[in-house]
Amino acid sequence: MQNKGLIKLFALLFGLVSIYQLSYTFITSKVEKEANVFATSRITESEGGYVAKREVVAANYLDSIGNNSILGYTNYNEAKKKELNKGLDLKGGINVTLQISIKDILKGLANNTKSPVFNKALADADAASRNSDDTYIDLFFEAFDNIKGETKLASPDIFANKGLSDEINFQMSDDEVKPIIRRKIDESIVSAFEVLRERIDGFGVTQPNIQREGSSGRILVELPGARDIARAQDLLSSTAQLEFWETYKQSNTSFSTFLIQANEKLKDIVVVERPEQIKEESELDSLLSDVSADSLDLATQVNPLYELLIPANPGTNAMFRAAIKDTATIGSYLRMPEIRRLLPADIQFTKFVWERPASEDVEVIDLYALKSNRDGTPRISGDVVSDARADFDQFSKPAVSMTMNTKGAKEWEKLTGDAYTNQTGIAIVLDNKVYTAPGVSSGPISGGRSEITGNFTVNETKDISNVLRAGKLPASAEIIQSEIVGPSLGQEAIDSGFMSFLIAMGIVLLWMIAYYGKAGAFADIALLLNIMLIFGVLTSLNAVLTLPGIAGIVLTIGMSVDANVLIFERIKEELAKGKGKSQAVADGFGNALSSILDANITTGLTAVILFIFGSGPIKGFATTLLIGIITSLFTAIFITRLLVDWYVGGKGRSLDFSTGLTKNLFKNVNIDFLVKRKKAYILSSILVAIGLFSLFFGPGLQQGVDFVGGRSYTVRFEHPVNPSEIASELNTVFGSGTNVKTYGESNQVKITTPYKVDVEGIEVDVEIQDKLYTTLQKYLPDGMSKDAFTLGGANEEAIGILQSVKVGPTIADDIKNNAFLAILGSLAVVFLYILFRFRRWQFSLGAVVAVFHDVLIVLGVFSIFGKLMPFNMEIDQAFIAAILTVIGYSLNDTVVVFDRIRETLSERGWKGGENINYAINSTLSRTLNTSLTTLVVLLAIFIFGGESLRGFMFAMIVGVVVGTYSSVFIATPVMFDALSKKITSGKEE
Repeated sequence: MQNKGLIKLFALLFGLVSIYQLSYTFITSKVEKEANVFATSRITESEGGYVAKREVVAANYLDSIGNNSILGYTNYNEAKKKELNKGLDLKGGINVTLQISIKDILKGLANNTKSPVFNKALADADAASRNSDDTYIDLFFEAFDNIKGETKLASPDIFANKGLSDEINFQMSDDEVKPIIRRKIDESIVSAFEVLRERIDGFGVTQPNIQREGSSGRILVELPGARDIARAQDLLSSTAQLEFWETYKQSNTSFSTFLIQANEKLKDIVVVERPEQIKEESELDSLLSDVSADSLDLATQVNPLYELLIPANPGTNAMFRAAIKDTATIGSYLRMPEIRRLLPADIQFTKFVWERPASEDVEVIDLYALKSNRDGTPRISGDVVSDARADFDQFSKPAVSMTMNTKGAKEWEKLTGDAYTNQTGIAIVLDNKVYTAPGVSSGPISGGRSEITGNFTVNETKDISNVLRAGKLPASAEIIQSEIVGPSLGQEAIDSGFMSFLIAMGIVLLWMIAYYGKAGAFADIALLLNIMLIFGVLTSLNAVLTLPGIAGIVLTIGMSVDANVLIFERIKEELAKGKGKSQAVADGFGNALSSILDANITTGLTAVILFIFGSGPIKGFATTLLIGIITSLFTAIFITRLLVDWYVGGKGRSLDFSTGLTKNLFKNVNIDFLVKRKKAYILSSILVAIGLFSLFFGPGLQQGVDFVGGRSYTVRFEHPVNPSEIASELNTVFGSGTNVKTYGESNQVKITTPYKVDVEGIEVDVEIQDKLYTTLQKYLPDGMSKDAFTLGGANEEAIGILQSVKVGPTIADDIKNNAFLAILGSLAVVFLYILFRFRRWQFSLGAVVAVFHDVLIVLGVFSIFGKLMPFNMEIDQAFIAAILTVIGYSLNDTVVVFDRIRETLSERGWKGGENINYAINSTLSRTLNTSLTTLVVLLAIFIFGGESLRGFMFAMIVGVVVGTYSSVFIATPVMFDALSKKITSGKEE
């Protein structure tokens, strides 16, 4: 081997850089553990909101020591920027996919036009989007073209308006307008991306990740380590639509007239049931009893509005009050067209808006009547705010201080002047909730300074000022996919992943020494360096380590061993030919290189496909697999060679590449594989047929929420529970379709429900959590609050919701399509690569038939045993990753066999298939050795790697067993049969 000195230097530098990069991770981990211990000692679980309070204490601790020198070359703040990024499944936090509403952007570009053609096209695009993979803008243009008649996109009441007059004029055709609208939409999405990035930067999470997903209008946001999930969701989905309105006075008699008429009208429209007698009296009940003492005789009548509305407190600028539980009902009444028509002329454009609840304990909130106009536009909108910051009001309570630009200052002075003259209030409305509505007591306010007050926490004022500074989103943003992982589950994942990693590593290291003796020890040294390099590269690239990523690293151990096995087996063959040690080593490495490269390139190609089509943790798996392939090639080819050459070059040293037990293993094996191929065809046909029957006529595959949409929750209880009993109770609450199964230990279940799968919004998430808490309360510890239940992953006992996943139906279809494309893409790419390497399409055919065979058997096994196994076997993105890895592994095995066949045939000729058998037999030691080693690694992860990886690992275990079989009994025979006539005649191309 040439340039040994250069390789030694490179390996040394590479290793030192990896150690240096990883040192930051060890430093931050140690300091953060100290901070958490400190926070836990200061804040007990008995305190309300203890999770958020502990976060604040820990953050303050880290701030206080952030710049203190550590080991003389760094400090915590610097180390934090350079540590190894841990993914959501290892650190806890929230991962969401936001869908920016293209419909909202189109309406904004059209200046909220009333054009019937435009609005009909939007409605048609809405309907089509539910069952189409096309983008919303394409569906809108298609719908518009179908119904437009003489109407053009460049009509004055559509896109040829004042706002777009610089780019669109009345003479332009639709084909000229469409690219402009596409560009404007893209600009709006970029604007939304920047707004969200600024908000996230102010949220205080380290190593946040935000990225656009093509031109779909989707934005992926990951906040690892975020504990206050509700706060994070509000921050991401709120449009920050800030508005300033003038309120109506409580004494306005027109509202009394309206209320009487509306109540009478509703008696004919709705049916209201008489509520039962309430035994315990709360603050809400007391207020309602005051209303019942009104002059109206409520004991003998049913009054839809009177029974729900409460008079507002005197001295406020609210018009009415109501119980939070009744706000949705009242809102639906007030939005009815027949009720809106009853508003007197002087208040006909009134906008009714509810107060923002000050806390979760509040039962009653105010309803404000705001002065509006025909278009429903506010007096002042939030775009006039030039700056906002968290502050404290005159009573030292958290508040938000705002400064307006010149235009806003003038409008603010006029609005405050009107409110002072009319003795009304100014409602400050953010995202359609009234935050405060103070009166004006000292005349018009100049200068454009204002303040939002209320019962805020410091975090809330920080978030509000943050979103106001960042600006409003150009359109609404709905969370269409989310994953929330509690920190305790993340820690458990780290522990189980680390355990499986150590066990797999230990077994492989011992096996290599037991099988290859001293040479195995050299391979072990190279393997350990390989692992260190993988982590070093991950840290250097700022890549994210996930639980599937750890699985990828452990799988890399098997691949690294495979390269060494190939080399050592070839060296043994060269030694058997009577060559000297040095020459045998040189020829062994040289002859094995082709097989090693082919095997790793085919696996690498499937990893690239995974990276392109996968998302989240699957990308993490692909990333570590790709890095592992590169580093294992380097360590196997160069580091192992350096060590072997060094040892062989010493005087009196003997290196046999085997031990007493393995010296003659597989030495004189001579199995006629081609003769047995018909039996193999029959066996495989039976297995595939059974699998296909089960897939199409039997139980079929259990599709997870990734593919069908819905929500799933991993819930842990104090004691073992009966999943069937829980499923029965939840089905009465959510309707049919809710599935509950044991997930890991008997006190942990996975709940999957399609309830309101088509409805977006945080409100639905909260509603489902409320129903879960109410239904499951009897299985929880006494006195456990809803907060503690929903933050189950954050409390020390780790009881409650540890993880939740939400996937909307649209994104579920996309995931399914991407999975299908990933499998087809990997097959096509590998077919072409094998064709390029072996120059015969028959080799490609044999490899692809074997891969199809393996995939169908794995799918069949999952279909047959899906409901029988004691672990989760749902088909999700992780399963697709497993299938692609099986494809890669099967091809890896097949390519090694094909490579030896090609080499043997070039030396000995075909001889009617005799030399094909010889080639297969000569690789049998490597095939079985690598397969057994990989199986041991996968079994270690399966047993010790945690529940979330079991289905993933089971698919790979089945795939490795079947893939080893198919490379010998399917791929090679199919290739042989495709060439059999030419071989029989002795004619070769």
